[in-house]
Amino acid sequence: MNITDNMITKEKFTIVSCDNCGFHFTNPIPNENIIGRYYKGDVYVSHSSSRKGLINRLYNIVRNYTLSKKVNLLKELSNGKEVLDIGSGTGHFLNACKEKGFSVIGLEPDEDAVRFAKVNFDINLLPLDNLSKIQEHSKDFITMWHVLEHVYHLKRDFELITKILKPSGKFIIAVPNLESYDAQVYKEGWAAYDAPRHLYHFRKKDIENLANQFGMTLEIVKPMKFDSYYVSMLSEKYKRGSNVKAFVTGLKSNRKAKDFGYSSQIYVLSKK
Repeated sequence: MNITDNMITKEKFTIVSCDNCGFHFTNPIPNENIIGRYYKGDVYVSHSSSRKGLINRLYNIVRNYTLSKKVNLLKELSNGKEVLDIGSGTGHFLNACKEKGFSVIGLEPDEDAVRFAKVNFDINLLPLDNLSKIQEHSKDFITMWHVLEHVYHLKRDFELITKILKPSGKFIIAVPNLESYDAQVYKEGWAAYDAPRHLYHFRKKDIENLANQFGMTLEIVKPMKFDSYYVSMLSEKYKRGSNVKAFVTGLKSNRKAKDFGYSSQIYVLSKK
């Protein structure tokens, strides 16, 4: 499948799948030392608080609601208070956790996002290579909100995460769902492919396979219902379609989630 980077560069990329397991990945993956240029610009909203344009404004409005849902999920899962968030962006999630009494550490490679978190929330985000320096069995929660699809060293990081997590801890992952209805509607124009920023493209079974490889089990799957609308709006924007059609597709995607899963899903993993 050929994908265009509609967000920033307009370059072409290919998504392929493994002949043995069916796992999908971007090929070729850009060299790690140049990937930063594919994240620059206000259009990449997870590293920005820009309110320019309808999609950015809606993203920021919905973010306040989803942040409270994420923090409540942590409260429901455990009484633990130690949170490590990998790929923290501008620090909004960690700030919401901090306000509710959690002890937080965040890792983030983007310098602009790190600066925003410090200035606005007084949170000091650390470089990603600090993952290997965090004490073993020290965290109640490790979270990756739409981050796992971006990491270069997937298996290495998964192994480190299992060591850092307490025996009773929870590893929470949110990623787009390759099998969702909106993915099937938009095909190569599905905005959540987001190549080359997304290096991997997940199905539920891929998360289960990864968990099993590292002695973990998939405990809970939860929906991210707003994502079908957001991704559909982006997909329509790229092909100069309509927001009305995007809304209808997003609505249908949520209604058909019983068969295909939601546009994005939260996976809660625990140690076996």
